[in-house]
Amino acid sequence: MDAPHQPVLYEEIIHALRPVPGGRYIDGTLGAGGHSAGLLEASAPTGEVLAFDLDPQAITLARARLAAFGTRIHIVQASYVEMTEHAVRLGWQAVDGILLDLGVSSMQLDTPERGFSFLRDAPLDMRFSPAAPHSAADLVNSLPEDELAEIFFRYGEERRARRIARAIVQNRPIATTGQLADLALKTLGKTERIHPATRLFQALRIVVNGELEAVETVLPVAINLLRPGGRLAVIAFHSLEDRIVKETFRRESTDCLCPPRQPVCTCVHRARLREINRKPIQAGPAEVQANPRARSAKLRIAEKL
Repeated sequence: MDAPHQPVLYEEIIHALRPVPGGRYIDGTLGAGGHSAGLLEASAPTGEVLAFDLDPQAITLARARLAAFGTRIHIVQASYVEMTEHAVRLGWQAVDGILLDLGVSSMQLDTPERGFSFLRDAPLDMRFSPAAPHSAADLVNSLPEDELAEIFFRYGEERRARRIARAIVQNRPIATTGQLADLALKTLGKTERIHPATRLFQALRIVVNGELEAVETVLPVAINLLRPGGRLAVIAFHSLEDRIVKETFRRESTDCLCPPRQPVCTCVHRARLREINRKPIQAGPAEVQANPRARSAKLRIAEKL
C-alpha cells in the first residue's frame, strides 16, 4: 500500500541520520511510514527501526506499507516519550539515530472527521489518540474565558486572544470545526494572509495532545538513548516547538552554563551534543511547490559526543 503523502525533508533526514547496515534507529512519529521506510532501505539488509505513533489509523497504514521489511521494523502504538522502555525490551541499550517529526501529520489534516482542519466541517476533536481524555470541543465548551484566552495567546500567539475567548463563551456550545472557524472569522475578521482560525486550531491541538510538554520530555530521553556518534534529528513546524529544540541543543552543546561573569564554574555541566547545523534546514522550492505544508518545516540535527 502506498502512503498518501511524501514525508517532509526526506532526503535531508536520510543524510542526517546516515543509516548503515546493522544500525538501530527510532522513528518517534511514524505517520504513514515514509521516513521509516527510507531508514530501513538505507540500512539494508540488517538495520532495524523502532517506530512510535499514538494514532491507530497511522499504525494500520504504516504496518501495511512496511510489512515487506519483516522483523526489521518494530511498531508500537505509544508516545515517543516511552522510547527507552520499548528499546530496552528489544535489547537495545543505545541507538544510532533518532527522528522526531513533530506536530500533526498531513494524513491527519486530510481526514476531516479527525477535526484538525477547518477546511471541511467536522466534529471538533483534534486528538492524536482516541484514548486521550479531552477533545478540543471539551476545552472550548468547558474552560472559563480567562483560560481560553491564555491558551490562544500562549500556544497560538494570537494577539486578540481575549476577544475570541469572550466570543466563544458567549456562543457556546461549539461542536464543529466549521462553527469555530466561522466564529473566528466573524469576531477577528480577515486581516492577514492566514485564516483567523489558524492560530486557534494550533493552540487547541497543542493543548489537547500535550505537544510541548511531550517535546520537553522526550529530548533528554532521546539524548540519553543515543550512542556516542549517534544523531538526533528533529523537524518542527512552528516557533514554539522549534524554540524548545534550539534551546535544548544549545544548552547540551555547551560545557559551562554559569553566568558569563562568574570566575569559576560551579555548574559542572558538560556538553553532550555537537550541533550539526546551528541554522535550521528548510525545504527547497521544489519540495514546497509539491507539498506547501513543508514550507514551515525546520530541521535541527545534533550528534552525541
